[in-house]
Amino acid sequence: MSINWGPFFIVPSASQRTLSGRVVLRESFDEELLKKEPDQLGYGHAAIKATNPWYYRRKNTESWIKIDESSDRQNNFAVPWETTKLKNGEYQVLGIMHVSIKKGDDEQIIARQNIMDVTIKN
Repeated sequence: MSINWGPFFIVPSASQRTLSGRVVLRESFDEELLKKEPDQLGYGHAAIKATNPWYYRRKNTESWIKIDESSDRQNNFAVPWETTKLKNGEYQVLGIMHVSIKKGDDEQIIARQNIMDVTIKN
């Protein structure tokens, strides 16, 4: 059974998916649900750190371009994204949440992704 602990983009409303200038990307995860997945993988409740790299691409293209990454959980893995150099149009933003889990000396990384369609309008 798959447990959807996230990641979840923090976007106040659909109208906020039109971006202009310098924006801040944020993402969160459900810590209670996250505790269940390591259990299923045989690691117990051992999430020790989380990192979230951010990427973007023009819609209907293949390659992702890295924006930045954050390990700042208290600020929802926030990273600034300067969109003024991009052409107006449809883009996608990708957040990949990496969570390190540990059992004894054995450390593994589990990851989940979230993709959001946005419009750049500068």
